[in-house]
This record gives sequence, C-alpha cells and structure tokens, in this order.
Amino acid sequence: QVQLVESGGDSVQAGGSLRLSCAASGYSFSHYCMGWFRQAPGNEREGVAAIDTAGPTTYYVDAVKGRFTISQDNAKNTLYLQMNSLKPEDTGTYYCSASPYVPRARVLQTDLYNYWGQGTQVTVSS
Repeated sequence: QVQLVESGGDSVQAGGSLRLSCAASGYSFSHYCMGWFRQAPGNEREGVAAIDTAGPTTYYVDAVKGRFTISQDNAKNTLYLQMNSLKPEDTGTYYCSASPYVPRARVLQTDLYNYWGQGTQVTVSS
C-alpha cells in the first residue's frame, strides 16, 4: 500500500525559507516519478516541481525556478522541497505525489499522478 506523508509546512514571512519532506512507503521509491504540487484557496492544484528516475532530472514551474529545489534521498525513501525566497503567492497546501511513469513533457500535470499525500500548509505573509 503506497503511503506518502508530508511534513515541514509552516507560516513564514516573505523572503524566508522552508524545507518540506515527504516520507514514502509501500513501493519502489527510486523507480517512481515524484512531484510536489500546491493548491491555494479557490485555485486548481498546480505542479511546482518534479523529479524523474532518469538522471534523475528535475523540473520546475517557471514561478519557482531559482528559488525551489526538489531532491530525494533513496536510502531514506524521502522526497524534499527546499523553498527559498518565499513570496506570499507561494501560500497554499503542498502535496507530494508519485507515479510509476509520467511523460517528460507532462511531468507537472496533476492528473498523471496516481498517489497523493494529505498535504502540508505553507503560509507566507508579506
């Protein structure tokens, strides 16, 4: 049974940093494409960052490039999202997700991921 458990969300001021973690279990962690998604109130869930099994290669939505870094520790079955220079528009619930395969060109597409965590709240105040 696949389980994804996020942690690390908090309330911070603009310009601050947070590191989110996602503990995974129940599947072969290093063989799955992993992603971070976020959803703000009234908005659709959007892809923020993803990491695939080839390389691995990382992908980011333009709004977070240069500020966020996705990484994984296969020995700990844990996915991370380091978020620096946070902005109020980064506020939302952040979700960890996994899929055995996602086409590279659609790696931030929400509906291609099979498994989801419960989410962790990030609030950035100005």
